[in-house]
Amino acid sequence: MNVYETKKFEQLVKGNSYVGRGIVAGLTADGTKAVAAYFIMGRSNNSRNRVFAEKNGEVFTQPFDASKVEDPSLIIYAAVRKHGNSLIVTNGNQTDTVYEGLGKGVSFSQALKSRQFEPDAPNFTPRISAVLNFGEDFNYEMSILKSADEIGSACNRYTFSYSPLAGVGHFIHTYVCDGNPIPTFQGEPERVSVPDRIDEFTSEIWDSLDEDNKISLYVRYTDLKTGAEESRLINKNE
Repeated sequence: MNVYETKKFEQLVKGNSYVGRGIVAGLTADGTKAVAAYFIMGRSNNSRNRVFAEKNGEVFTQPFDASKVEDPSLIIYAAVRKHGNSLIVTNGNQTDTVYEGLGKGVSFSQALKSRQFEPDAPNFTPRISAVLNFGEDFNYEMSILKSADEIGSACNRYTFSYSPLAGVGHFIHTYVCDGNPIPTFQGEPERVSVPDRIDEFTSEIWDSLDEDNKISLYVRYTDLKTGAEESRLINKNE
């Protein structure tokens, strides 16, 4: 078994109907650009009634048809925000929790101590988060907050800190696969290969996700020398 094996994104999700929401963070193969990607999937009409919108470098989920919104509490939020030299990517309103924490000088993991998994029994959807730090040395962290048991009696918090490797990204998602209840993600974030070209990676992710359940995808490449950003946004509901 090669524990350092890095797989293409399609190898990790192809044929899996429901991995939920997912985040990838990493470094391009040529070592020049930081990579962040976030996608959402959905099974219910409420979850599927969404699109991503990018405004001033931040990404938000919003209703595709406002008249059909049933419960906005867990589906409408800021998914991507910048604070200073940090880029925050999460699957819920903990984006704002991390943003506010960084503003107070609190670390990524410390800020998330005030949060836990989503209150959507019996699934108890994990909160997954990432922060990419563009200081003197680029690095990134990922986190998952998940239920300690099947009744949601306690929250377990896991944080992973990474020294970037060229061509390597880490992929964390909310669920293992579809189910009832839906089984939550297990273990460390998965190693995924990251190409140099943003269009190649965007297409690979989008084309690999289940056609019926995929909703939206956002990918951003950031040049580590110049800070120049390039992004791609895909919404199924367009």
